[in-house]
Amino acid sequence: MRILLVEDDLKIASFIEKGLRAAGYAVDHTTDGEDGLHLALTQPYDTAIIDIMLPKLDGLTLIERMRKEKVRTPVIILSAKDSIDDRVKGLQTGGDDYLTKPFAFSELLARVQALIRRASGLVEPTCLTVGDLSMNLLTREVIRGGRKIELKPIEFSLLEYLMRSAGRVVSKIMIMEHVWDYNFDPQTNVVEARICRLRDKIDRDFDKKLIHTVRGVGYVLKEMD
Repeated sequence: MRILLVEDDLKIASFIEKGLRAAGYAVDHTTDGEDGLHLALTQPYDTAIIDIMLPKLDGLTLIERMRKEKVRTPVIILSAKDSIDDRVKGLQTGGDDYLTKPFAFSELLARVQALIRRASGLVEPTCLTVGDLSMNLLTREVIRGGRKIELKPIEFSLLEYLMRSAGRVVSKIMIMEHVWDYNFDPQTNVVEARICRLRDKIDRDFDKKLIHTVRGVGYVLKEMD
């Protein structure tokens, strides 16, 4: 999952970015509203975290322009202002959630996860299931055939993207855009290497394979007949 962070306070931004990366998310960070708007309009994101007070273009105007351009990326507004009027204005502008500084990272993470689940329209909001493979999005527990599988954060994020796209072929570029940073070199074999490691954990000890290569196109996670 890929997140846009627009925050000019470098201390807060570093705190958020490190926490999100540790949780398995890819993060694109910028410090001003104009760059944030450019990224929001040209790159695919699962969620955006936007501060209100930004140089060049303030956060509310940024969100307003996103919505005017039909960008439906869920947005969490960050602000030091905690009055009811400020919250209402932020939500009326097009924000989906509002978090007041200072905040605990655990609360921000929970809100990010909730917005992603809501936007994806999952029938079961806390669990993804494909065949005998299940992923709990709250406890971050992955089980296949009754066996718990330990995954590193980036492996969890990659598997989550494949499971959310179950039955649909996703290209290497699509995977990199959602799981890694947008400035990753597409010529590297990082996707292939991670898919190989993920297969080793998800498929190796099972007769039915779930992760399949579609030559020249990409990868798909599904049960084969």
